[in-house]
Amino acid sequence: MKTNQEEIMWLSVDLDGTFLGGTLEDRQQLYQLISAHPDIGLIFVTGRGLESVIPLLSDPTIPQPSFIICDVGCTVVDGKSLQPVIEVQGGIDEIWPGEYAIQEAVENIPGLVRQDVPQERRCSYFAAPDVIEECIAELKKIGESLGCDVLYSANWYLDFLPSDVNKGSTLSALLKHLNIAKEDVMVAGDTLNDLAMFEHDFKGVCVGESEAALLQATEGKARVYHAQAPGAGGIIEAISYFGFLGEEGIDAEARDEVKPGTSDLVIVYHRLPFEEYIENGALKRRNHRSPNGIIPTLASFFKDGKKGAWVAWSIKDESLNKFETHVDVDKEEYPNLVAARVALTKNEVDIFYKRFSKEAFWPTLHTFWERATYNDDHWQVFCKVNRKFAEQTAAEASEGATVWLHDYNLWMVPAYLRELRPDLNIAFFHHTYFPSADVFNVLPWRKEIIGSLLQCDYIGFHIPRQSENFIDVAKGVMPFDVVERTGCAPRFLTYGCAVGLDEMTTEIRMADRTIRLGAHPVGLDLNRVQSALENPLIQERMTELRNELQNVKMMLSVERLDYTKGILAKLEAYEKLLEAHPELHGKVTLVTICVPAAKEMTVYDELQSEIEQAVGRINGRYAQVGWTPLQFFFRAVPFEQLVAYYAIADLMWISPLRDGLNLVAKEYIATQGMTDGAGVLVLSEFAGAAAEIKGAVLCNPHDPAEMSDTCYFALCMHRKDAKARINEAYEGVSYYDLAYWGDDFLKAVSKTADKNAKGQLSLAKIA
Repeated sequence: MKTNQEEIMWLSVDLDGTFLGGTLEDRQQLYQLISAHPDIGLIFVTGRGLESVIPLLSDPTIPQPSFIICDVGCTVVDGKSLQPVIEVQGGIDEIWPGEYAIQEAVENIPGLVRQDVPQERRCSYFAAPDVIEECIAELKKIGESLGCDVLYSANWYLDFLPSDVNKGSTLSALLKHLNIAKEDVMVAGDTLNDLAMFEHDFKGVCVGESEAALLQATEGKARVYHAQAPGAGGIIEAISYFGFLGEEGIDAEARDEVKPGTSDLVIVYHRLPFEEYIENGALKRRNHRSPNGIIPTLASFFKDGKKGAWVAWSIKDESLNKFETHVDVDKEEYPNLVAARVALTKNEVDIFYKRFSKEAFWPTLHTFWERATYNDDHWQVFCKVNRKFAEQTAAEASEGATVWLHDYNLWMVPAYLRELRPDLNIAFFHHTYFPSADVFNVLPWRKEIIGSLLQCDYIGFHIPRQSENFIDVAKGVMPFDVVERTGCAPRFLTYGCAVGLDEMTTEIRMADRTIRLGAHPVGLDLNRVQSALENPLIQERMTELRNELQNVKMMLSVERLDYTKGILAKLEAYEKLLEAHPELHGKVTLVTICVPAAKEMTVYDELQSEIEQAVGRINGRYAQVGWTPLQFFFRAVPFEQLVAYYAIADLMWISPLRDGLNLVAKEYIATQGMTDGAGVLVLSEFAGAAAEIKGAVLCNPHDPAEMSDTCYFALCMHRKDAKARINEAYEGVSYYDLAYWGDDFLKAVSKTADKNAKGQLSLAKIA
């Protein structure tokens, strides 16, 4: 709890029309001023109920109050814990008769309508003037009998409050409890409901455009300043007028502003566009040994000479003499693209990326929250790293530039970046699955995360279901209006799979900001597949596989070692398939390529052991001389070699329990399409790709019996039907490729920026 020894100014503010009012620029200046000065204490004093104030605490651009007085003075809580300040609250509770006593007392008075807003220790009604005129005497009598004040304002609002309790009396009691001198306090309001704050001899400001009745009631008060600027601007005027913070207190803040950089487009990704390694005491770099296609696609936006920056982390090695923040990416191919390296220690990388992201966020996002470990110390490191990313990004971006952030590792960057550079057009793409509210809300830091993401101008997900899940989570954090909804068909499946959706929210409005959302499934780099197929070594490998298999159908499974991939469930289903259909013995084989986790990821050791036992059990039960039912490879296989397997596989079996998208499915489809194949894709309906790919055979990975039956159906499918399905899938995969994804996303971001610019221009004209 803060004390007057720690503060030189306590700012006690009404919210609507005052602290939350005024121009965007004035609000940003005031909020940054408060955040930058630890010697300013903040108290919210509002007529809102506590439930209506809580969403403001999730907005990272709004300073956090030390205390909150709400319900017109009837509720007072600590701003951080939200627990009552019992030394003040206790006295109010003692004289409050309870809402049900008041409801019962007024139930026979016609024309009173209870306000459906959150409230405590007060009862509020709507009542027309003619209703009040007829029964005001009776209402006051009821109030007196129950020990309540009866207030009627604006010819519409009727309030029952504990006697002599109001904004001013509760604020005065709180400050007395905190031993804060009146000289260190400034109150701010804009309506007659705030008058009580000005009646306790505090310094005060009626912000510009205040209610005439308030201005009249405070006229001539020596300690009350009538400001010209509305809302936050009026508070800033008063801080200077009363001499708080000293002569340079406000002006000093302007000197700390981040100067714009020179990049019109800034990519913010956890990986650099190249690999770094140390050799002979020198830092060197090379192309990624296992590129995922996205990195070169993002870099391609700078091929035309566009000036830009790529912000990513790099381990600061103390053995090297100098850490270079800026290095060229590729002077020939991308002449104006610079890599802005965020210096992190190895410990920061281990906690931020390898431990916290993977042990807390990854399992929760994929609905395995019972596997998650939540460590607040790790969260602090995560936020520290995200702030470093934001600071570097702010320094790179030009005025009004577009910043494209990638994935959950950078969840908190929008919050810090919006504070540093409110002029930027911030876009975010979520590469992983985004779960429903009942799962995501398990995260201890859900409010901070959602509050940060809502600072973006545009947010993209793979499929509509994930975007709508985000909307449902956000509804529980902060109020907003849904402006636009769009049908999902024909681009996406609607009722055809577990992650299908018929309609999605594409635009919301929160206060004076518009946020747009979209579904953009990541596409495939088709050239990588084509290049692999044209490689003579790969063609030779394809021939070898055909000769090895001969009359045996190959079922193929490719995935990383991870509990989200449903590997054990797949093996169980395969065992059921062999048990139910002995005619398949000797005629099918399941080839599973499982990429091991990094050595540091010990969380997967037990899973690997369980998989090895299942593989041994199945082969021990069904293997015959010359036939192995299950070939399991615990190793990474180069992409080109995978393409050879894709080309030969009669069935591709992808059955994650939950997956954001799954590019392996598209790689198989592309390979089959380019080789005139007739393979069948059996795909989990819980993979994001299931909502996009047409022609796949969908299955429920949580039902081994269904998975077994689905695979049998796929194995027995007529070649003509199988070929028609793969052709339909290939048509979509080849059209919505990786280049389409990048272009489509940035076009949506650009449209949002144009729309927001027009909206700001309209607001300026109105002002």
